[in-house]
Amino acid sequence: MADISLHYRSEVPLMATVSAAGQLVATWRRRARERRELVNLDHRTIRDLGLSPSEIQFEANKPFWRR
Repeated sequence: MADISLHYRSEVPLMATVSAAGQLVATWRRRARERRELVNLDHRTIRDLGLSPSEIQFEANKPFWRR
């Protein structure tokens, strides 16, 4: 039977995991903030962006974890 150890011998894999998790949370926060900002755009800005109010609502209603 093989001897399997679940302990890291180096901090590099753990730090990489923590860093990746931090980046994921930062991405989620950025998406949430951008979607809140979309809702506050005026009609002229929405039109200038070439979007419709329904497209803005669709994007703003998506959960932060979804692209």
